[in-house]
Amino acid sequence: MSSFDKPISTIPARPGSERSVAIAVLAVLAAVSFLPVLLTPIPAMVDYPNHLARMYILSQNGTPHANPHYEVAWAFYPNLAMDLLVPQLARLMSVENATRLFLLLSQLLIVGGALLLEWTRKGRVQLAGFAALAFLYCLPFSWGFVNFEFGLGLALSGIAIYLLLADGPWPLRFVANLLFVAALYAAHFFSLGIYGATLGLYELSRIRRQGIAYRVAAARLGALALPALVLFGIMQMTAGSIGSEGTSWFFGFKPIWPLRILNGYNLTAAAATGLALMIALLFAARRGILRLEPAGIWLAAGFALLYLVIPSKLFGTAFVDLRVIPAAALILPAFCSLSLPSRAWRMAALAAISGIILVNLAVVLAVWLPYRADYAAIIASFHKIERGSRVLVGSTGDNGDPPFADLTSYPMYYAPTLAVHYANAFVPNLFTEAGKQPVRPRADVRGLAIPYGGPVPSELLAAIATGQPPAGVPPFVRSWYRDFDYLYVLGPPAANPLPDLLEVLDSSERFVLYKIHRTP
Repeated sequence: MSSFDKPISTIPARPGSERSVAIAVLAVLAAVSFLPVLLTPIPAMVDYPNHLARMYILSQNGTPHANPHYEVAWAFYPNLAMDLLVPQLARLMSVENATRLFLLLSQLLIVGGALLLEWTRKGRVQLAGFAALAFLYCLPFSWGFVNFEFGLGLALSGIAIYLLLADGPWPLRFVANLLFVAALYAAHFFSLGIYGATLGLYELSRIRRQGIAYRVAAARLGALALPALVLFGIMQMTAGSIGSEGTSWFFGFKPIWPLRILNGYNLTAAAATGLALMIALLFAARRGILRLEPAGIWLAAGFALLYLVIPSKLFGTAFVDLRVIPAAALILPAFCSLSLPSRAWRMAALAAISGIILVNLAVVLAVWLPYRADYAAIIASFHKIERGSRVLVGSTGDNGDPPFADLTSYPMYYAPTLAVHYANAFVPNLFTEAGKQPVRPRADVRGLAIPYGGPVPSELLAAIATGQPPAGVPPFVRSWYRDFDYLYVLGPPAANPLPDLLEVLDSSERFVLYKIHRTP
């Protein structure tokens, strides 16, 4: 009989002093891990300024301060966690603080949900808290996929509640599943997918392990899937959607992401901590120190298969396969046990995982803290823009593909979108994709919108303005010098590429603001 099949009271416990040390270390690590969010008014995450800009539009909708270029259009589609919650929180505090509180709540859900899931499964917490802190600033979270982060944290709690009720009365289990499916649908579609895949694999493992009759198993799986099927049916009948069209597989990146996942800003730190963690887990598994329970084997195999077959881009959403990795890292600790042979081994393991967490946290702080000045500088520049203007965003260079790029400059990419609040401006790359955000440009500027595009290369803008455009120029920039009033060029300051057309209004180490002298 494995330790997972024994009553919890018969599983040998760690000595009290060692357990107290581990809990104390976990508490301290958790406290310092939340510091970046508490110390930075605008966290330096790639998508975060864009999300904050949208929160300003939603919170000011219907007021005298509403942006004249955008309208709010709700529909029955998922991915709305912050869009539903932040405007309500903003009734009690500033929009900036409400958005930051949402991010903090998302982090708390990740850590708390992982702990709850492990406690539900094993009656104690051992691994999940450290795993959650190690992945708290992993690549998808540090890029600013905040709705996914909130939804995944909620999914962890939903999985824990379902497992707690797995052998209880079926009506109670059905109602709990119904509530979490509805909440996860509203929060983020792929978080709902992780929730459903986890529970589906768990139920399949029970069929194999406990010899449940196929009729009973089919009923349990059907009851699990029914609420989601009903919601998808309602979405179809109400012309809702899940993002846009577009599916792509980038198989060449799949071997790379596990080495890139733990740190969103520094490839060396990500590779070093990722390799250290993988080697330690492989060593522990080969020595029998780390063991998966039967349901854990099903889950590990299922997540591995899902990671391999799922597209990198699905329904217009990028990096879908990448999101499977933190989901697996947060769920699997509840289904495995770690039995180190001595106190020295346990203290060494505690020091190693603490080191991984602190290295990644140090990198985050080293990036986030300096950005306070950069964001303050660009906010100050918005006051030099005439209210109600159209603002284009360009860039002096290309940092390369995300797995290999210097991502320390990426948090500036969407900072100019904050002009939609500070200058009531139109910024074409504000996130306004149908099926994801309930904000869209008004008809007179809709043709200029690029809801999921980065800054336009300054070389392309110069070529268009001088009458030498390359083939296939996107329509929203073909006549940019006539359609827009101002231009932000991100990157280190460089010489004015079009002095007869552009007038420098402001500059910093990371951007230059130009006024465009429109030509007829």
